[in-house]
Amino acid sequence: MAFLNFKRGLTAVLAGLALTAPVVALAQAGSDKPVRIMVGASPGGGTDILARMLADKMGPSLKQTVVVENRPGASNTIAADMTAHAVADGTTLLLATNTGQAVAPHLLKLKYDPLKDLQPIGLVAVMPNLLVVSSITPYRNVKELLSGMAEKPGSFKYASSGVGSTQHVAGEAFGLSTGTRSTHIPYKGSSQAHIDLISGEVSMMFDSASSAMSQIKAGKLRPLAVAAEKRAAELPDVPTLAEQGVKGAEVSTWYGLYVTGGTPKATVERLSAELTRVLKLPDVQARIKGLGGEITILPVDQFAEMNRAEYERYGKLVRDAGIKAE
Repeated sequence: MAFLNFKRGLTAVLAGLALTAPVVALAQAGSDKPVRIMVGASPGGGTDILARMLADKMGPSLKQTVVVENRPGASNTIAADMTAHAVADGTTLLLATNTGQAVAPHLLKLKYDPLKDLQPIGLVAVMPNLLVVSSITPYRNVKELLSGMAEKPGSFKYASSGVGSTQHVAGEAFGLSTGTRSTHIPYKGSSQAHIDLISGEVSMMFDSASSAMSQIKAGKLRPLAVAAEKRAAELPDVPTLAEQGVKGAEVSTWYGLYVTGGTPKATVERLSAELTRVLKLPDVQARIKGLGGEITILPVDQFAEMNRAEYERYGKLVRDAGIKAE
């Protein structure tokens, strides 16, 4: 299960590639037609937070109104489907994660091709997944959680933002790595899952740092481990899974910006340049860091290559782990 580690996969994708994107001038004038950023999760989750941040920063520069439209469900693929079938004029964008772009296509029957009908623009951020439990539980580390699972075998439930999400994959990987069994409970986004997790209706969750951080800071969720190669900068006292003896369950969440396939190249380059500008803003970098994320700026061709590599990598993961649509 070593191939679950995102950072190694990203390093392999980037190896040998130049990291300098050409400077592309933005178009001189905007349009009266608003730009929509489609989000496949409910309001309040990590994808929604990032989308609204991009909308606020991109609108004035593009001289267009930029709005966020939430279409949760089907492992983020409802929003992706709407983007794939939109008019290819650059006014319908998609803020997607590896859930919808790399995992779900191998589990669900889709009416679009994620590699052909969605044009990559750029990578926005990479967030580690965190193993979190409600603060009302007695568990304060992975060892205590595993002891509780051993005492009540088959009674634990883990939440995710949907079938085929990175949270789902991480939960299955954790079970394989620890020899434990728990029941998967999918939701239409992290924010909905948090309600039942905080109340104790479900036992645990692997959630992206961007989604879980506000509840952690509010004292409602307790992070037990970072499901990544290294500790999160915003949570320096929380050890990784590997540090606690669990190896092979590292799954991170990445966020990328897409536009409808067939959008003119000049428009794609304009949007890529705008995304790069936004990601270099100090306040944006501080916000993403505060959510536990890292920024890696990639030009269109490199992000497209990464997107394809991740699609193939997670396809193998789904087959090897025997993950099925529920």
